[in-house]
Order: sequence, then C-alpha cells, then structure tokens
Amino acid sequence: MFDSALPLWAERGVDRAHGGFLEELTAEGDPGPATLKRVRVIARHIYVFSHAQLLGWNRGADLAAMGVEYLRHHARTPGGGWARLLTREGDIVDATSDLYDIAFILHGLAWRVRSSADEQALRLLDETMSFVETQLKAPHGYWHWLPPTGPRLQNPHMHLLEACLACFDATEDDRYLRTAEQIGAMFYDVFFDARTLGETFGDDWERLPNQTVEPGHQFEWAWLLNALAARGGTADPLPAMRQLIAFGERHGVNSNGFVYDAVDASGRILQATSRTWPNTERLKAHLALFEHTGAEFNGAIEQSTRLLLDRYLVTKPRGLWIDRFDEGGAPAASIVPASTFYHVFLAFAELLRLEPRLEARSFHGGDKRLQPNQREQHR
Repeated sequence: MFDSALPLWAERGVDRAHGGFLEELTAEGDPGPATLKRVRVIARHIYVFSHAQLLGWNRGADLAAMGVEYLRHHARTPGGGWARLLTREGDIVDATSDLYDIAFILHGLAWRVRSSADEQALRLLDETMSFVETQLKAPHGYWHWLPPTGPRLQNPHMHLLEACLACFDATEDDRYLRTAEQIGAMFYDVFFDARTLGETFGDDWERLPNQTVEPGHQFEWAWLLNALAARGGTADPLPAMRQLIAFGERHGVNSNGFVYDAVDASGRILQATSRTWPNTERLKAHLALFEHTGAEFNGAIEQSTRLLLDRYLVTKPRGLWIDRFDEGGAPAASIVPASTFYHVFLAFAELLRLEPRLEARSFHGGDKRLQPNQREQHR
C-alpha cells in the first residue's frame, strides 16, 4: 500500500488536465477511457489519502485537501446537496441528490477532519448532514435519491451508517452516533431476516420477491455491526454477525476462497464471478469477528489476505488491482476502477490495526505466525 499503491494513484490517478481524480486506469496504469466522474469516487479518494496521512504517509494531506476543494467547486448543488455525476472536465451532468454518493462525501469529509482539523471540511460536513436530515429523511429511514423513484434500497443506508461512525470519530458529536444507531435498528427490523440481507424493498419496507443476495454485503454488515457496538451501540451484534458470515461462507465463497458476486436467498449462484471488493469485505468481517470475541480466529483471514495479495494485487505496474476474476479463476477485467481503492485500503488498514492482537493470538495459540510488519515506520 505504502510502497506501490499510494504513490501510483498519487501520480497517475490525479486528473492533471481537469483536476480531481480519474475514474479509472488501464491495466498498464494509464488514464482509462471514462469520460465521466462519479462524485462517490472522488469522495472515496479523499478518505484513502486522509487515512493514509493518519498512518504517516504525509503526501496524503495535500491530495485529500485537493479532493475536498474539487468537490466544493464542482459538485455542490443549490440547497446544500451534492451532484451524482460530473463530466471529465468537471461540469455537472447529473445533479441528483443520491444518498449513496452523499454518504461517501460525509465519509471522506470526516476522515479529512480527523486527519487535519480542516475547518472548511468540518463546515461542509455539518451542512451535508443537515441536508441529509432535512431533505433525505423519510418517514422510515431515508430516501435513496431525490425525487424518490423505484424500490427502497438497503445499500445507501449501510454506507450512511458507516459514514456516521466516521463522523462521530472525527467530531465526537452524538448527532452522528444517534443516526448510526437508528440505521442499525433498521438492520434488525427491516434489512435482515436472520439469514440473508435484503437489497430491495417496497414503499412499506416489505422485502421484494426474487432477491439478489450479495455475499460482499453480508460480510460488510458484519464488520459494521461490530464497529457500531464498539462505539456504544446498544444491540449485541454477535448473533447477527455469525449468521451473516455463516450464510456468506456457506453459499458465497468457492473452494479457492473467491467470494461470488451474487447468489439468491436459497444460496443458488447467480454470478460466479468475483470482484475485488467482496473479498476485502470477507477479510474485514472475519477480522471484526475476531476483534469482538477475542477468540474466533479461522483460516478465512489468512485465505482472503493471501488471495488478495497473490491474485488480485499482482499487477505490472504494482499498485493496481485486477478487478474481477471469472468463475474459472482467470482475470476478467481490463480496466482498474478507482472506486476499489477504498475497499482495498480499508481492509488492509484494518489488518494493520489488529495486527498486534493477531500476532499475540498466533504466538500463544500455536497458529502460523503472521509475517513481520514491514510498515512500522508508517504508523
């Protein structure tokens, strides 16, 4: 991450012609053909570079600040909202207020505030949360975008919870923790049926038929439930964490450790391909289970780590990723989406954060010893 990925994306992932960050790179590390920029991707880069700064990579400060300024000048909409989509040149082409994108703006701003005490980022954070509370709040939960059309969606709520935890860490303002707890309650009341996570719902939050189940989201929620509990959430997350992970492991992971992109509620495989991000979420879920129990430690942590390092992250130049493998385990992507950096960086940051406990457990428990940390100077 520090030797290859961060330097590469700092040089090649910045749009030198028009500002901001590129949407994608080619497998050779050149600018990809995308002519549009998703606001969520820029916000995710603000997170990555801010977190990297906190871990000692000082170049991250200027890159995160540039990302905040770019969003402020190009993506703000009247009334305090944010656009969804920009041209390559930075003009708004879709001004929709989308909760998914806005959640990542909150997340990126929170990490910027946490890493730098940026007063402008703090003001934007407060204004953006006020927009969510006044414009996107629905009678139950939140609207996924404005004006609301189509089914109600679980995924934007999940990322709003994640963003609110980051906001709470950055500001210690209980406003954010209360929102996170409300969404956590929706998980138990609406999203989860004690086995699978629903993705789409009707107007009254009834689960729609023929659900697609994403194993990556099963794992991601397990990590988030532990994170919420660690910050004072009142629900005991362990039963749901175990159920989420159990379904994901039983039906969503093949014999080589690749996480399927999609199954159905019965566990039937719908998409046997495997993108990078579900595999980072599997790693995070098992790290969370270990952190919460202090004891539940299994081969999934090592398997997912090795799979990411030995398959997904083996690129020339180093610092990129192969974004998808087919059902036979062959690379199936020629473009490197910048959006995946958030997933990869966060997973390995979690591994670094828990490494002392993992090594202590390995040493005392007789498990295979983890390799010595090569990044101590960056902590």
